[in-house]
Amino acid sequence: MSTLKAQLRTDLTAAMKARDELVKSTLRMTLTAIGNAEVAGTEARELSDDEVLKVVAKEAKKRAESAEAFAAAGREELAAQERAEGEVLERYLPTQLSDDELVAIARAAVDETAAELGETPGPRQMGQVMKRANAAAAGRADGGRVASAVKALLIN
Repeated sequence: MSTLKAQLRTDLTAAMKARDELVKSTLRMTLTAIGNAEVAGTEARELSDDEVLKVVAKEAKKRAESAEAFAAAGREELAAQERAEGEVLERYLPTQLSDDELVAIARAAVDETAAELGETPGPRQMGQVMKRANAAAAGRADGGRVASAVKALLIN
């Protein structure tokens, strides 16, 4: 079992003992999503820590999107619940990159691609640059933020 999954289970047990309903329900949903990911595909397998981290990040992103949708619909109590669940999940995610760090990663990816191509990449080479930038960001930034940083450098 991955160490992150074991940590989630340990924290779930602690939340049950402390009767913390928010943490308990959030961790149960997350562990269920991890279990679903493990049995998805042609055969069941154990997820690595990186794969578990991706599932946790996906669940956190779902919470943020739901909170936004509820707030837009005027359902502030449900939006607050989703935000609280997102905060619980953020404890298990690596710290997010600042905008300056993200721009530096995007610039490095553009420079590496330029060195490989022998010319400055343009919008047509965005896929190549994104591949490098996403690898460098490695779950520490949302894909949309990475894409906007890369796009800003390629257009200018």
